[in-house]
Parts: sequence; C-alpha cells; structure tokens
Amino acid sequence: MQVFHHIQSLRDALAVERKAGKRIGFVPTMGNLHSAHIELVKIAQRNCDVVVTSIFVNPLQFGLNEDWDKYPRTLAADSAKLEAANCDYLFCPNDKEIYPNGMSEQTRVIVPTMTDVLCGASRPGHFEGVTTVVTKLFNIVQPDEAVFGVKDFQQLAVIRRMVEDLCIPIKIVAGEIVREADGLAMSSRNGFITADERPRVAQLNRTLNWIKQQVEQGNRDFGGLVETAKEQIQASGFKVDYVNISNSRTLEMAAHDDKEITILGAMYTQGARLIDNVSVVLG
Repeated sequence: MQVFHHIQSLRDALAVERKAGKRIGFVPTMGNLHSAHIELVKIAQRNCDVVVTSIFVNPLQFGLNEDWDKYPRTLAADSAKLEAANCDYLFCPNDKEIYPNGMSEQTRVIVPTMTDVLCGASRPGHFEGVTTVVTKLFNIVQPDEAVFGVKDFQQLAVIRRMVEDLCIPIKIVAGEIVREADGLAMSSRNGFITADERPRVAQLNRTLNWIKQQVEQGNRDFGGLVETAKEQIQASGFKVDYVNISNSRTLEMAAHDDKEITILGAMYTQGARLIDNVSVVLG
C-alpha cells in the first residue's frame, strides 16, 4: 500500500492508473478504522481495480462543543488494517493541505435540502462541512465510485443529492451497516461508551426495529410510535436526540401512503452520540 500526504503526489500516482484504464474506487473516512470501514474497502475492491482510502478528521464538520480534538487518531493501527485488507492507496493529508487558505475563507458546498433536520438540526453546519470536504476529496481523487456506509443514512442521502445537483461523474455506492452481536452499529464513537452503558446501548436498535415491525403490521400512528420509542430509550437510561419515521428518499416525515420508509434515531450516552437506522419497503 502506498501512503500519500500531499494532493499532487496522489494525483500523479492515480494519473498513471487512470491512463492504464484502471477503475478507481474511493472510501473516505475519518480514521479510527473498524470492521465496518474495511467492509467498505472490500466493496470498492469488488467494483474497481484500484482503491483509495482517505483518513482526514475534518474540523469543518465539527461544532463548537463537539469532540474534534478528542476524536481518536490511530493512524498506525489504521494503516495496518488497510495494508492487511490490500488497499492500494492511503491518503492522509493534514489540515493545511485540505484548507490551504484556512477554514474561515474556505469556499463552501451547501445542499439546501435534507440538511437542517435529524442530525443537521442537532449539529448546525455539520453537513456543510461534510459536503465541502467530500467535494474536495472527490476533486482530488477523481474516482469512478465512492463507497459510504448506510449507518450515516442522512449523510449518504445528502451526498447523493450533491452529486446529482453538481453533475459529479461519480457513482455513489452504499455499504450496509455492520453490527455487533447484540445489534449495536459499529462506530468509531463506540469507544466512548462506558462499561456500565455497553449492555444497554443496543436499545436504540431494538427500538427502531420495534417501530419497523409496527409499521409492517399496518400501524400508521407515526406520532404515537415515535413517542413510545422515545420512552423506551429513556427508560434504558439514555437521552434521546431524535427518533423519526421518514420518507427514505426525501427524509421528510413519512406520509401514511409512503412505501419506502426509513426509521432513524440518535441518542446520547455519557460520552458519545450514537445514531442508527432501519428501512422498510412496503408492498
């Protein structure tokens, strides 16, 4: 695996691959890699000849009171995992490389829909930071495909809309959620869960699946389902950020006749904010 810290050297290497007719896949990450990230790399490998993974803890998508400086930086371990997975290229730039003129003067990419609800409501400016850095990374790597995890369902929807709106010639591929044995979605933030909380945090997934079962059985009292779901999570000792039953395409509150529905939830542990989602397609 070749490791690059600078944009131009990565571009030069990928230009050779592109000239040879190779199909390039891309997996953008913020590091602290786990099995779910490696699954995304494997998806890219199945579809492409060459795979680039990036590691960049993007300060632009963190709010004032969020955990950017606490976010785990585990580059040596991450590199070893990518090497073992036969990733071809690792791109790990510093802040100056990505934001040469500083963040305050950085040109921004804004998706006006789907970004002020759910995680966007709880984290103002978050998705502006995501879409800006992803656009920059797309321009640097210029892949044929980019793979994102379904766990960040809203992020995936926003990036798909951005790519469509800006006519970016990249296929966006979704990687399914990788879970622990008890249903907890794998996440870099799971390391902040305390030993006392760990047996209870799968309640988020259990609650979302309970809503899915209710919807499949014909229950359309979405407001009532959401309120009961919040009570279930609170009863397990966690603070609810949101629970929402959404149209899978628009992320707006689902209508009673919607056929493609995604149930999304977020909750706070003592040290982490966990998100999850489950989808249902009705006949």
